[in-house]
Amino acid sequence: MILDKLETLRQWVAESQRIVFFGGAGVSTESGIPDFRSVDGLYQQQYAYPPETILSRSFFDADPAEFFRFYRQKLLHPDARPNPAHLTLARWEAEGRLSAVITQNIDGLHQAAGSKRVLELHGSVWRNRCMDCGREYPLSHIQAAGGIPRCACGGIVKPDVVLYEEPLDQRVTGEASRAIAAADLLVIGGTSLAVYPAAGLVRLFDGRRLVVINKSPTPMDNAAGLLIQDSIGRTLGAL
Repeated sequence: MILDKLETLRQWVAESQRIVFFGGAGVSTESGIPDFRSVDGLYQQQYAYPPETILSRSFFDADPAEFFRFYRQKLLHPDARPNPAHLTLARWEAEGRLSAVITQNIDGLHQAAGSKRVLELHGSVWRNRCMDCGREYPLSHIQAAGGIPRCACGGIVKPDVVLYEEPLDQRVTGEASRAIAAADLLVIGGTSLAVYPAAGLVRLFDGRRLVVINKSPTPMDNAAGLLIQDSIGRTLGAL
């Protein structure tokens, strides 16, 4: 059965010119980055505060030192490398088939694989900016700081990641919405579609060919013309 589904996916990709990929944490787990909701994910581990609390804007403002301790330990994976899913998507883009990668991840692995048009709904750990003067800093500045990373002006350097209680970037969501609406093939992969408002964007797709590739069920399974409950890296890597 899986071979038949792979052949169908291969054919659909070959016949498409405006593929959009919408992905989440599962795309990066095969690169060694833990997700948030699996059995071994961050949400199943025990800390003084739940991850949702630590990764909220109110917690960041109230206790930035504890935020950065957790952030450095659990969310930074600078040595991670792209896996076959990232590489296949970059190849589709180079072939002129894929118009956008829309990701909920903040690790930058799609760009590392060679993808050019990556819409990062939740930001990126690789971008950091002073909250006072706006000066930009590399990831190494966050890593090297002993506690709260500071700018030369004295302000706190905040990662360009969307925390709980913060809105998504309207420019990014606008581009993502337009890309999904114009797609002739939408591939949803490595996401449980549990995080809103990001997950709601996939409902803007009005095309005929919808593919869902995820190990666990998602709210879009019944709408999918092709459902593959398997590893996203193994699936895309086989194409």
